[in-house]
Amino acid sequence: MIELLATVIITASSALLFSYWFRYTCLLLLSAETTRDYAGDFAAANRLSFLEVESNLRSGKATDLDGLLVAINRDYAVVTGLLDHVSTQCPGADSVEVRMLEINYRIMSAWYSISKRFSSTAAMKALEEMTMVVAHFANTMGERAEAAA
Repeated sequence: MIELLATVIITASSALLFSYWFRYTCLLLLSAETTRDYAGDFAAANRLSFLEVESNLRSGKATDLDGLLVAINRDYAVVTGLLDHVSTQCPGADSVEVRMLEINYRIMSAWYSISKRFSSTAAMKALEEMTMVVAHFANTMGERAEAAA
């Protein structure tokens, strides 16, 4: 019985520590700044709306959160599609950080779906982090385009 209890405690604490590490690493990746921000130029060139969504969320004037989610999801699909295309063109261009942030995006999307029912503030924070992921990917695409030119 003690062995079972010890196994359960070790497994649960390992899962919690892994979750903490994953979350911290994703936030660290999203907070890292590059020497030049390509996200704005990339958004304008591809008619992406994540910058407007981000400004709406930060101003606190966002009322149609589901509409913002649709815009972020559209931008995410465009950017990840381009990232996938680039990674097939340049093997090795894809990295663990991209996969981690894709998983984080899905987790935040699920958290948004859950949290919008009980807290608009938590839902807005989830949307804001999803926007940060899209901005990070747009910046990555801008950097790759600059390097290729």
